Amino acid sequence: MWDDSNFSGSEFPLTRWSVVVAARSAEPDQRQRALEVLIAAYWKPVYKYIRLHWRRENEEAKDLTQDFFYRLLEKDFLASYEPKRSRLRTFLRVCVDRLITNQDKASRRLKRGGEIEFQQLDFESAEGELRHIEIPSPGRVEDFFEREWMRSVFSLSLDRFRRHCEDSGKQMQFRMLQFYDIDDGGHDLTYQQVAQRFGLKRTDVTNYLAYARREFRKIVLEQLRDMTATEEEFQREAQTLLGMKQR
Repeated sequence: MWDDSNFSGSEFPLTRWSVVVAARSAEPDQRQRALEVLIAAYWKPVYKYIRLHWRRENEEAKDLTQDFFYRLLEKDFLASYEPKRSRLRTFLRVCVDRLITNQDKASRRLKRGGEIEFQQLDFESAEGELRHIEIPSPGRVEDFFEREWMRSVFSLSLDRFRRHCEDSGKQMQFRMLQFYDIDDGGHDLTYQQVAQRFGLKRTDVTNYLAYARREFRKIVLEQLRDMTATEEEFQREAQTLLGMKQR
């Protein structure tokens, strides 16, 4: 099972590209990149939230999810976002609530237009995950959305780390991280037992896990950087996600 205590620390990467700044840009390429980042990071939490909290059927939830992201940029939802008042994920959840509260049957379907292009969304995988999630009570919707947001951060980060390891010939390091820190199978085993299972030396397991945890933590923070609006919000979310302290 995932244990984020393996990735705690005190350093933050330097400030760089902001998804909110890019979303507000007059440049189509910047806006497109912002849309891709926002969709990749938030579509599953939004979809699951609509399905469970708003009790919408699968097809309607798909339409509403896509409509939400279309409106987010084309209707300039982000123009009213004030980082000092709320976290980006909280603002997006409130926007979802507002969209559904004000929805009109004649305008629910996704309107594709302008220079915005949508990527394919794997709704089947989201539906599979919903089978293991309880319907959130009215007083716990923020906790539910936060939990799904965290799941999205780690899922995207793990995929990025897997590709990194494949490209750099470090597949065993990825296997060690997945087996020992993420999956249920290896967390209770000693390093010696893991070494025997994979035909490695104990020191190899130690070194592979140290590398994997260090690099994965960097990728998690890079992913988180793309999903937050300001340095202050980034640090608050890093604290939430990894228990990290500011310097």
